[in-house]
Amino acid sequence: MKNISIVLGSDHAGFEMKEQIKEYLQGQGHTVQDMGCNGTESCDYPDFALAVGEKIRSGQCQQGILICGTGVGMAIAVNKVPGVRAANVFAPEIAQLAREHNNANVLTMGSRFIDLAQAKAIVEKFINTEFAGDRHAKRVDKISAIEKKYSL
Repeated sequence: MKNISIVLGSDHAGFEMKEQIKEYLQGQGHTVQDMGCNGTESCDYPDFALAVGEKIRSGQCQQGILICGTGVGMAIAVNKVPGVRAANVFAPEIAQLAREHNNANVLTMGSRFIDLAQAKAIVEKFINTEFAGDRHAKRVDKISAIEKKYSL
């Protein structure tokens, strides 16, 4: 397994799972940056999505993981950051395809819909799958072109 730099974030609904995933990743020797949140008190997920997205955009971290109740809000918010390709994933097979076909660099998950064992399996597949390139590269380039078209 390769050791990479991973940035994490969550809202209150994903806090406990984020803490467990952080411990899991650190135990495997990965460098982990935690952008919050820091407890179960209600907070706004876009703040943490932005913090994670900025770490990915700057190149400080290679991959990001965001956890909220459904994963949907985090995915919507972080995908607004140029250069981020986030996938809301609910199964290891989807994590693999998100990396292989879409070169996803941020994983979002919903703590209310998957348990810790599923989350760990998803994370494992996500961080250990490489982008397939080839015919998929031209499609990812087209996604980047759409992003550029609407950038200010």
